[in-house]
Amino acid sequence: MDSDVDAWRAIQVAGHLPQVAGQLVPRLCDHLRRIDLSQQCNEMSVNALLAALAALGDPAAVPVVVDTLGAAGRHEQHHVTRSALKTLGVFGPAAISARDAIRSLTAATDAHVRPAAVAALWAVSGDPAEVMPLVLELLEDRITFRISEAAALLGEIGPPAAVALPRLRDLLTHDYEWVRVPCAAALWEIGGEAEAPAVLDALLQAMARNPATTSHVVACLDRMGSHAAPALPLLREQLAQPRRGGGFQSIEQDEQLQWAGRTLIARLTSEPGFPEAR
Repeated sequence: MDSDVDAWRAIQVAGHLPQVAGQLVPRLCDHLRRIDLSQQCNEMSVNALLAALAALGDPAAVPVVVDTLGAAGRHEQHHVTRSALKTLGVFGPAAISARDAIRSLTAATDAHVRPAAVAALWAVSGDPAEVMPLVLELLEDRITFRISEAAALLGEIGPPAAVALPRLRDLLTHDYEWVRVPCAAALWEIGGEAEAPAVLDALLQAMARNPATTSHVVACLDRMGSHAAPALPLLREQLAQPRRGGGFQSIEQDEQLQWAGRTLIARLTSEPGFPEAR
């Protein structure tokens, strides 16, 4: 990094070395300051630096990330804007000084920037009163990934997002599994046990229809604990199918799914009161 010879190689590694963040973060910030965002070709380098800073999680980087956010906006570098918002969100309340800059982007016209700004605003402010109207608006969007991202954020907010429950229930009938699954997960995080039957039904239908959703379904079932016991037959069926590089894109992801699924099955079948699970 100091010689700036093939520095990108060091940047790719930096995020994996949190034990020396004190030495790496100033260097990463220096590199970030020197990049000219008026040049589109620099987008990849900026995103790599932001990813490394996010992985290290040192709030000392907040000022330079805010500067990068402003420069990206001026030059309409929407991918960099999203990366900067995500990085600020990782810093959480330690990035509260960026609140105004983030808030200004919650009305952005770019399809991806706006939900990223809303998520970052929640991460740094933690104020449901400020964030909920913005999330509810995204939940009414016609763009499916915006709905999904809004649902994921509602799940993070949890019970204080109870006003969204009726809309989330409606979305369980959406024709796209990648909308139904995050909405079902949000229902569970917000409404808990009372929503378990509807959540479980939506998750199992999505997994049966589109096996690629299985990893997300399993993650929610794991959080549901004993309420997920009726899912065991279908879960076993899905995990018995070979997925190497197929529905789950990679061996690594398949291994994670197998581990999570089998751990969940073992936990559920060991709980008292569920003889049918055995």
